[in-house]
Amino acid sequence: MNIDRAVLAFAACMVLLSAALVWFYGPVWLLLTGFVGLNMLQSSVTGFCPAAIVFKALGCPAGRAFR
Repeated sequence: MNIDRAVLAFAACMVLLSAALVWFYGPVWLLLTGFVGLNMLQSSVTGFCPAAIVFKALGCPAGRAFR
């Protein structure tokens, strides 16, 4: 799994986690969904993604988007 796929999988897991937290604990957890969405939008415009840096440090091979 390269960094691109790892970042997408991590973002998807965070969105699903926030949906479960909204269901069980209340709508304040929509802030997590908003944060993930804004981070994805920011990284698509700038090419900078904190999660990609973490996955690179963990040894994931580079993909096309995040090098």
